[in-house]
Parts: sequence; C-alpha cells; structure tokens
Amino acid sequence: MVGDSLSAEYGLPRGAGWVALLEQRLAKEGFAASVVNASISGDTSSGGRSRLPALLKQHRPTLVVIELGGNDALRGLPLAMTRDNLAQMVKASRAAGAKVLVLGMQVPPNYGRKYGDDFFALFPAVARAGGAALVPFLLEGVANAPNAEAMFQPDRIHPVAAAHPVMLGNVWPVLAPLLR
Repeated sequence: MVGDSLSAEYGLPRGAGWVALLEQRLAKEGFAASVVNASISGDTSSGGRSRLPALLKQHRPTLVVIELGGNDALRGLPLAMTRDNLAQMVKASRAAGAKVLVLGMQVPPNYGRKYGDDFFALFPAVARAGGAALVPFLLEGVANAPNAEAMFQPDRIHPVAAAHPVMLGNVWPVLAPLLR
C-alpha cells in the first residue's frame, strides 16, 4: 500500500483507518496475506514513485495498491506529471511481478470543472494502460454522501473514523478477487 494521508490514518486513532480495517478483514476472510502500509501523509505521486523501487525490493509484494494523486491536485500540479508518475508506479510494480490496484480520487469543485474532470479521468486511463485494477473513487459514499460534512474532520479533507469502513467497502470488491 503506497498512499497519502487518506491511507496513513491522518487524525485518526491507530487501527481506525481503512488499511488497518483491510488487514482485519483479510484475517477474518482467511487470506494469508500481510499488509505493508507505506503511506505517508502529504505524499505526492512523485514521492511515491521515488520510494516505490526500494519498497518493491524490500517487501516483494504480490499486490500493490496505489492511493496517490490527491496531494498533487490540491497543489495544482500538472496532470501530465501525476499521470506519468502513477503510470510508472504501475509499470514498476507489474515488472516486479505484482498485481496492481489503483485507487481513484476527485478534487473539490473550486479547482475548476475541466481540471477536476481531467484529474478524475487520469486514474482509469492509467489503470487501463497499465493493466491494473481500478476503484474509480475511494471516497464514494463519503464525499458525496447526503451527510458528507459529518464524514470529514474539521479540515474537510480527511475522513473521520466512521468513514473508513465505507472506504474499505469501496476497495474490497475490487481487491479481493486479485488475492485469489
């Protein structure tokens, strides 16, 4: 798992984030899998890309989950750079023998419709081109829930603990078949 604050339990008690819940679900479902959460709050796709080779070498994963790009968008970084970084991460992971799952993201509307639409579209494009699986929007049912404001910490960026089971619910149906 290579991600940012959404996967690094930012502002949450340890063990309350979706990645920790995933580890519990794997054990409960009888999967003999271990989870390495190499997520760092504030990380960008460039940071993940630079850290990935050492992580692949050290852990030799059979599955890599990539949850990056949100901080790129929040900083207004060029979408071509984000797309290239994610594509290279998918390629490197696949070359190391791992299956890959890309977790898509959206940005708030204040970045403009075109930027937001283009950002959202880069995740399926990267997954399709790299032969990776895709969860279109990690925060489906959280950011667009009727009570969305209650699903976020006061910063309105980071989900509260109650949102993380929903996030896992978005990931699990796509991830589980990759483990079989």
